[in-house]
Amino acid sequence: GHSPGFKKPPALLRLKRKRPGRRSDPAGTAEAAAAPGPRGPSAAARRRNPFSSLDNAPQRAAAAPQPPAAAPASGDPSAAPFWQFLEPACEEKPPRRAEPAESSDILALSKDLHSPLAVPKVPSSPRQEFPADWSIKTRVLFMSSQPFTWAEHLKAQEEAQGLAQHCRATETTLPQSVQEPQLCTELRCAFQQSLVYWLHPSLPWLPLFPRIGADRRIAGKACPWAQDEALQQALMSDWSVSFTSLYNLLRARLCPYFYVCSAQFSVLFRAAGLAGSDVPTAAIAPTTRGLREAMRSEGIEFSLPLLEESRTRKQKNSEESLETETADGLGVGSTVEDAGEPAPSDDDDDGSFSWLEEMGVQDKVKKPDTISIQLRKEKHEVQVDHRPESLVLVRGSNTFTLLNFLISCRSLVAVAGPQAGLPPTLLSPVAFRGGTMQTLKARSVSGRARVQGGFEDVFSLEVLGPILPHALHALTLVLGPAQRGAFRALLSPHEPSAAFNTRAAPPQEAVHQDLPACGLHPKTLDQLSQCPTLGKSSIRLLEMKDYAYTWKA
Repeated sequence: GHSPGFKKPPALLRLKRKRPGRRSDPAGTAEAAAAPGPRGPSAAARRRNPFSSLDNAPQRAAAAPQPPAAAPASGDPSAAPFWQFLEPACEEKPPRRAEPAESSDILALSKDLHSPLAVPKVPSSPRQEFPADWSIKTRVLFMSSQPFTWAEHLKAQEEAQGLAQHCRATETTLPQSVQEPQLCTELRCAFQQSLVYWLHPSLPWLPLFPRIGADRRIAGKACPWAQDEALQQALMSDWSVSFTSLYNLLRARLCPYFYVCSAQFSVLFRAAGLAGSDVPTAAIAPTTRGLREAMRSEGIEFSLPLLEESRTRKQKNSEESLETETADGLGVGSTVEDAGEPAPSDDDDDGSFSWLEEMGVQDKVKKPDTISIQLRKEKHEVQVDHRPESLVLVRGSNTFTLLNFLISCRSLVAVAGPQAGLPPTLLSPVAFRGGTMQTLKARSVSGRARVQGGFEDVFSLEVLGPILPHALHALTLVLGPAQRGAFRALLSPHEPSAAFNTRAAPPQEAVHQDLPACGLHPKTLDQLSQCPTLGKSSIRLLEMKDYAYTWKA
């Protein structure tokens, strides 16, 4: 049978409600008794389920959002982030009055900007240029006190001119400040030019980026190739032609870089002269031990720069502690083991078991098999799977071997699930064989921000899509003159691609090579030629003030 308490839940609930009162002070108890208790569903929602334990109790709802931070004492709204002041466009009107959809959209655009990842804590000093960020952005929200109306409702001629400028790699030179952006045709054409990118394959009804973790978004969509092997082979044959075309353009320095995005990992190919490397490079992230073993079996030489950097740093720390250690060295031994090096006992695992024979117990003790010994030796390498530290870097002629490996790699295309039979996505800043021209989606929204003593207008421009590194820099080149040298940008990166900001060449290499015909603006090319400095992080907040950049990663 059941316990008596289980048969009478109301009595148990009353008991639970009385327990906190017993532990409280008498004054507080009397005061609580004098005040009427809350009634209705809100009070019932706060009751704790008496039949739940600490292990299976449901998580409490998220805490109520904190009220917006007050404006600085100086009254300067630029001293605090814009998104702390955003609220519906109303001054003394009743709070329940419906607002225009376009004015209130800015709240929906910035409601997720309160997350810790969106607001980093490490600012930089003002500089004339921000570092290259090789991660792919899924969304960028620009905010400024100047309107973005010049970026909407482009004329047919302006749109056509912008596309033509992109195809011809026309360099557009804008003045430092544009007084009337709405009337500046060059500015609007340059904005259209900065939104263009190239994609393969082109399947308008499917979201082709991001591919990692996209099964839920693709599920339920029409995929006629899922059960048709002939159609899958046709798609892969066409994809191989486009992939090879992009690599040939990259080796000829006519394409600066391109991405290969599959359901398991992404690959960034960069031409010689970019990211401080004098040879072509390819970065793969995230990777697994199986993929790395397959690459080794194909003769592809690669390195794990993040893992090697971590080991070197820990080894250096252990050496410094060894010099200053005055004890028996036990602490130093544990540090060496934590640095990723095998413990001293690991070297004896694959040795002979003659000591068991000397003791006469060789038949009574179960010896580990070869596979177990190998797995134990590779435990440190397996631990980095699917993490940023698993980034693989391929340099020089090995990138061509990697090209052939990826074309024939079975794990490149999913064999089951919503993405089964779908070739990887190719993203490029320049045209290539089989590529389709696409443009990023941009829309402007207006709102009002509360400041000390009233309200002020705040304008935003939202850009959606796979925003490549050159597109982010090109947009800043356009927005600087248009917004009079002052704007903020909140960036949402595709997290697996943040590891591409790892240094791609030794510090002493840094050889500059010209890429004049790669289709990028000279200033953008100079930025992408610099050695990456962000490590495995990416820029989250970018701000321009008085034509100088500060950023947080």
